[in-house]
Amino acid sequence: MASTISVLLKPHQHDIGNLVVRRVLPALAVRTIGPFIFFDHIGPATLVPGVGLDVRPHPHIGLATVTYLFEGAIMHRDSLGSVQKILPGDVNWMTAGRGIVHSERTPDEERAAGQTMHGIQTWVGLPLADEEVEPSFEHHPAAALPSLERGGVSLRVIAGSAFGVTAPTTTFSPTLYVAAEFSPDSSVTLDTEHEERGVYLLQGDLSIDGAAVPEGQMAVLEPGVPANLHSAEGAIAMVLGGAPLDGPRFMEWNFVSSSKERIDTAKLAWSEQRMGHVPGETEWIPLPPPRQASNPPAA
Repeated sequence: MASTISVLLKPHQHDIGNLVVRRVLPALAVRTIGPFIFFDHIGPATLVPGVGLDVRPHPHIGLATVTYLFEGAIMHRDSLGSVQKILPGDVNWMTAGRGIVHSERTPDEERAAGQTMHGIQTWVGLPLADEEVEPSFEHHPAAALPSLERGGVSLRVIAGSAFGVTAPTTTFSPTLYVAAEFSPDSSVTLDTEHEERGVYLLQGDLSIDGAAVPEGQMAVLEPGVPANLHSAEGAIAMVLGGAPLDGPRFMEWNFVSSSKERIDTAKLAWSEQRMGHVPGETEWIPLPPPRQASNPPAA
């Protein structure tokens, strides 16, 4: 039934020089899906030899960042001293909590050789009780994540629980995050374990209870209704959601909080370089100039 889909979200496209990024969340129609408050589809893009990704050190509070790649590699470094290369199928989960600083760059070997970059980066909002938790970083290689097959669909549970299995990734609230690769003429049913659910189609063809999902868009599903996902020719999709956040969140630049004043405090701390430094790096991204109005809270 087409009514399984409550709304389709179209991304805003950003060209950041070497890469095209499609930002789906937050959207005007739907600010959050479960604890997910931010969703970026990066690439696919071919980086020629000598060209790479260089996201200079920048801060976060009140959230966890989650990186998952289909192609390419990224070197993560943070103010805790973490240095971790992420490869396709792995998951990097960084909990910012009261504050962390990190950089993301193309590793030297891949920069020299050139590579194709394709992946998803998301932010997960932390519950009120955990907004100021100690920052942390964890990496789980692809082999450590639960993988299963249902109806010709290969499923890797990145975080939280789905299809009867639970990922080792630390989460702070009920979470659904799965990478799904559909072979031709394959189907899988998404149950109602999680209150809020979304399905993003990276590439290929996908229908949900007979209603087509356009490539590069996210279908937000009606709660409490099982959904049958089917691909005729094959597809790659991300399934995400979980329990809704326990109250609205303000989002400004890289900061998320239930308190606008807390964001102001973080902005000042970053402008004065009091939030920590990434060992071995001297560059940093300055605080953007003030806007006419700060972002409204994410419900």
